[in-house]
Amino acid sequence: MINKIINFSVNNKLITGVLLAIFVLFGIYSFTQLSVDALPDVTNNQVQVVTNTPNLATQEVEQFITYPLETEFKSLSDMVELRSTSRSGLSVITIVFKDNVPVNIARQRVDEKIKTATDNIPKQYGTPELLPPTTGLGEIFQYVLVPQKGYEEKYDLSELRTIQDWIVRRQLLGTVGVVDVSSFGGKLKQYEVSVKPERLSANNLTLIDVFDALQNNNENTGGSYIDKGPNIYFIRGEGLIQNLEDINNIVVKNNSGVPILIKDIAEVKFGFAPRYGAMTRNGKGETVGGVVLMQKGENAVRVIERVKEKMKSIEKSLPQGVKIDVFVDRTKLIEKTVSTVSTNLLEGALIVILVLVLFLGSLRAGLIVASVIPLAMLFAIIIMNMFGLSANLMSMGALDFGLIVDGAVIVVEATLHIFSKHYKSNILSQNQMDKEVIKSSSKIMSSAIFGQIIILIVYIPLFVLSGVEGKMFMPMAQTVSFAIVGALILSLTYVPWASSLFLDKKVSEKPNFTDRFINKLNNWYQPYLVKALERKFAVIGVAIFLFIASLFIFNSLGGEFIPELDEGDFAMNYTIRQGSSLPQSIEVGTQLEKLALTFPEVKEVVGKIGSSEIPTDPMPIESADLIMVMKDKKEWTTAHNKEDLAEKMNEKLSQIPGCNLSFEQPIQMRFNELIAGVKSDIAIKIFGDNLDKLFSEANKAVPIIKGIDGLTDIKVEQVTGMPQLVVKYNRNKIAQYGLNISDVNRILNTAYAGGTTGVVYEGEKKFDLVVRIPKNQNTDIDALKSLLIPTPRGNQIPLNEVAEITFKTAPSQISRENAERRIVIEANVRGRDVESVVLEIQQKLDAKLKLPEGYFINYGGQFQNLQEAKGRLQLAVPVALLLIFFLLFLSFRSLKEATIIFSAIPLASIGGIIALWVRGMNFSISAGVGFIALFGVAVLNGIVLISYYNQLKDEGEDNLLKRIYKGSSARLRPILATATVASLGFLPMALSTSAGAEVQKPLATVVIGGLLTSTLLTLFVLPVLYYLVMTPKKIKVNSKIATIVVLFISCFSFNANAQTQTFTLQNALDLATKNYPTLQQATLQTQQQQALTKTATVLDPFNINSNLGQINSKLFDYNIGVAQGFKLSNKADRNLLNQNVAVAKSFEAVTKNELIKNVSNAYFNWLYNVKHYNLLLETDNIFADYEKYADKKFQVGESSKLEKINASLQRKELKMQLAEANSQVLFYLTELQKWTRSNESYQAPTKYDALPEINVSDSTLVKNHPVLQFLQQQIIAKELAIKSEKAKANPSFNLGVNTQSLDKENPFYYGSLGINIPLFRNGIKAKTQVAKLETEIAKKELEKSQQELATIYLQQFQLQKQYSEQLNFYKTEGLPMAETIVNSAQRLYKSGDIGYIEYTQNLKDANKIKTDYLIAMNNYNQTIINIQYLLNK
Repeated sequence: MINKIINFSVNNKLITGVLLAIFVLFGIYSFTQLSVDALPDVTNNQVQVVTNTPNLATQEVEQFITYPLETEFKSLSDMVELRSTSRSGLSVITIVFKDNVPVNIARQRVDEKIKTATDNIPKQYGTPELLPPTTGLGEIFQYVLVPQKGYEEKYDLSELRTIQDWIVRRQLLGTVGVVDVSSFGGKLKQYEVSVKPERLSANNLTLIDVFDALQNNNENTGGSYIDKGPNIYFIRGEGLIQNLEDINNIVVKNNSGVPILIKDIAEVKFGFAPRYGAMTRNGKGETVGGVVLMQKGENAVRVIERVKEKMKSIEKSLPQGVKIDVFVDRTKLIEKTVSTVSTNLLEGALIVILVLVLFLGSLRAGLIVASVIPLAMLFAIIIMNMFGLSANLMSMGALDFGLIVDGAVIVVEATLHIFSKHYKSNILSQNQMDKEVIKSSSKIMSSAIFGQIIILIVYIPLFVLSGVEGKMFMPMAQTVSFAIVGALILSLTYVPWASSLFLDKKVSEKPNFTDRFINKLNNWYQPYLVKALERKFAVIGVAIFLFIASLFIFNSLGGEFIPELDEGDFAMNYTIRQGSSLPQSIEVGTQLEKLALTFPEVKEVVGKIGSSEIPTDPMPIESADLIMVMKDKKEWTTAHNKEDLAEKMNEKLSQIPGCNLSFEQPIQMRFNELIAGVKSDIAIKIFGDNLDKLFSEANKAVPIIKGIDGLTDIKVEQVTGMPQLVVKYNRNKIAQYGLNISDVNRILNTAYAGGTTGVVYEGEKKFDLVVRIPKNQNTDIDALKSLLIPTPRGNQIPLNEVAEITFKTAPSQISRENAERRIVIEANVRGRDVESVVLEIQQKLDAKLKLPEGYFINYGGQFQNLQEAKGRLQLAVPVALLLIFFLLFLSFRSLKEATIIFSAIPLASIGGIIALWVRGMNFSISAGVGFIALFGVAVLNGIVLISYYNQLKDEGEDNLLKRIYKGSSARLRPILATATVASLGFLPMALSTSAGAEVQKPLATVVIGGLLTSTLLTLFVLPVLYYLVMTPKKIKVNSKIATIVVLFISCFSFNANAQTQTFTLQNALDLATKNYPTLQQATLQTQQQQALTKTATVLDPFNINSNLGQINSKLFDYNIGVAQGFKLSNKADRNLLNQNVAVAKSFEAVTKNELIKNVSNAYFNWLYNVKHYNLLLETDNIFADYEKYADKKFQVGESSKLEKINASLQRKELKMQLAEANSQVLFYLTELQKWTRSNESYQAPTKYDALPEINVSDSTLVKNHPVLQFLQQQIIAKELAIKSEKAKANPSFNLGVNTQSLDKENPFYYGSLGINIPLFRNGIKAKTQVAKLETEIAKKELEKSQQELATIYLQQFQLQKQYSEQLNFYKTEGLPMAETIVNSAQRLYKSGDIGYIEYTQNLKDANKIKTDYLIAMNNYNQTIINIQYLLNK
């Protein structure tokens, strides 16, 4: 196959060239479509649910909203994490799903649960809503509205907020890729009716009267129409409020014919809604702004471009004197990181080209190999587009062009080697050139492919990463893999084609510069190699010593998840005293901004206090984020790095008392919060049920950890201490006045929160119309006490008549994680690695903090991500290394040689570890990726060397030393070329200091350092190992010792097998789940569906067509063409196939549940029959004794023959029962063996106990039954099938190339590009309709099954109660009675007090009681099994 591809490429140059041109054009087009961002979006797959409820305190928010919602969400399938924040007026719940769950499916599942939970949430408390589907990278564009000079007085905060909501936000929402715009700051305009309590009292009115009057006087209506001649006139009644005057003139009540108007009892004015947040800027006080949220998965660069275009048109529509100032534009960071990546890649490519030209000794050869770099990149970009990957710092950050061109180097170097060996001083013809290129390429290509496969395998560990680390590093592995696969395809096609066309056909006899340089290196290398082989054990000892030393150094290195990307800006979070007002927070924020602006590095400061309208970041009023927009680092003077600057800022800003500061970066802070629920690097989570205890324990922990080096910005989550005015109703007084608490609550809510009676329209704008009592700074507890409450008798009483009003401290915030309360101690790390800091925290807290019973600590943030990534890599890396070893063994067919080559991996790690240590870097996942890439190159060098030794051996070189000398000398150039190209390709990354270089530096450092030591050790240690291993040795075996060992093993084996054990239910279940074919079949079906997921992207068959004959004239002509059809996207099919895997897994669960039930039934039926058989044996012994005794009595004449005959008959009847019971035992044993797939005879346990009782009568618990889960998965699959059928209407494309002759003239070439559009879609529509009907059928089947299972459960539960009562009777009364009957009957019969008839009847009665007990036990156990089956336990 490989030879045919190479042959075709070289012999059909024009076709190859045309295909190459099409590939390049398509690659360039894909490049223009490639999504670009600064970082991969690592936000986990989450859905956020928010409920705004201004009337509830923190405790009620948790009790009435958060808890009911969490209860529903806990049963969501594929859920990974559930956390929530409850605060006064706000509940935010975050549900994290597995990454493979599509966002729309996750949101749909949550929405369904919300609808169910809404029944348990009173309507007046608010409606839960889904937040927009955005991510940590979603805040792409942030701006403020600024009045221009001279217009400051005209546009107050209320006006600016109205402009933001009704002009800016409204127009931005139509932008493609923008999911929402979150307004921040300002005052939300309202029409406010400020009622004067004294006037209400004077006119004998209540707040409710005012409320109802406003509500009843604000509406329009229609009255159909009137016919008038040829015309009709539509009737419309206009009664909507238009302005403040309309409100003033609304009648509340008539007193003796005198109307009382709103203006008589209240002041009507423009007010604003209660504020839970604000925005400040540059120390100049409040402002209004907005945050543009991008749709998850969109292209950030394109969305920002669209937003900027839209902003230009919006600015034209703004009122005169208002402008928009942008303070966060993600494009800047993207441009910086893209510049870093592109610069590093370009510099790396240039270095690689230079090294290639030098080592290959030919400019043309070097350029041919170097041209693979851009072509492989185009291939990678095409596949990245297909997989939906974006180009960012991580996906493009590990591209090493040295690895990419490795296969091309092997092909070109082999071709040049043949030229220099056979064609010196000759000029090759084109035919000779083609033949030699095909010959050399075909010969060496298997080695090149094997090397590339090794490189691909070492990246396998990155593909097993999941969660944050998977999203961060899997794109990196995918991009590298795409580029390597592309380079491999190009090595098979393009490189032989280009070599045959462009390599110099004139072969020089004189050695070039490279030859002379390599000869000098060889002259230096050979003497040292001789010395190494003379001092073999010293060389091995030094290598082992270096490896052990490097392990000690590695253990001393710190650990971090990934080095923090320098975003260029700062984000500082500050928190002030609990219960502080919004004006106080604004004042503190303004002071902090002024202090921050004293630093010359700070360009602008914007503060975001509390929560916005879309509370994606639900902060309390006393907490805020300050975004500091920094100047370019070149302009910094106070400090030269962000750590020092943050330290100096912290020192200066800490001058403001009572202010807790924490320094982060904007995107990093957002990621931390969305992923872990906290904004800092480290989260110490203490779990427990009492908030006061949690707060106390957290504050005890802070002094313990405060002195830890590198730990900064420590702060405890403020969960208690919120001051509240508590109105506690006196129910006796409420009853005395004939009031209802709901009525009093309504007045209290209307008076202070403001009761919304409707809306007022200003054109298309609409504003709430609210009623409240006047607010002023002097309003205190006495004003609240004197609030008038109307009674049914017509009079009004003050609130303190029916309630006690006091100040109390209450919870300010309740955080929950996985349905448990918790408190968080947040902290950042500066100047030290995260891992060592957390380990020190753990040691100190374990030693000094004793938590109450039931309380425990977890650690989150970056440390958790690092631990999870390490855990997965610790499993995946050894598996990948074993796979490499296995491939080496398959390739060389020698365990010794595979081991020698594999030793290059520990040798390579020495340099990587030392390089990290020398540069003062921590071990991070970036460094781990560097080690992975390093191992691949190191193994390749070993393969090159050892395979050449074997080649020399095959050619007849039997002398081991000569073979080593010759092979090492001949392979010096390719080893040095591979190592130099791979390491120098990373050099720009290792030395870069621009934005984003922090992430690439550890990776590049490890590769460069590792390849330095790996190359040196490969050239010296591997030859020594090869010599030691390949030197023939004789091994003597002591026959006596061997005999003893064999006998010992045999005895041990015999003793192990000689033991037998009773057969338990667990034994039966283990055997059944392991051996039963139906379960194995279900497992295979799951694997089959998993394998089918790879069929989502299947190209149409490759089409080759030809026409031969008199096409154009009588002359014989031909027309030959090739074509390939394809579809641009198979997302619908891919989703359906993935869902089919979920369906198969659900069916596997159904099968397993059924199997457990059937095995349990069979086991307990068998056990019952064994026990029944044993009971009959006991009874048989009693009747045998009776038979002997009756016979003796007859012999001595004490009884008649009738008694003896009766005894014999009773014994025979019992023998028949024993035979029948034995048959039943064998029958159920066979049944059990059928399920366990074994012919072994089992030993029943001596105990026969009842299974544990299940005390749950709730039939809804069967919702977890596998059958229902299976049906639910089927419904999702049916819904996806609808989309799959619809996708069949999408067009497909085809590309083709044809060659043709005309009248035997030279061939002509042309290409074709086509599109296949299914115009007649009746069949597709019909299939779609069928799929929809199947979905509805599946839903009905689910409803039916739910009802049936619930009914069966209730029936079984009742049976359990019945059989349980029977068992209790037999255990307490029946069995003791039976024993008494037997003992008494035997004693009385032998004493002659009763006859044989009474005796046998008593024995039968006792036996019946015992048999009935066994039957009741079996019935009870079978019922428990059925209930366990229904509950999936």
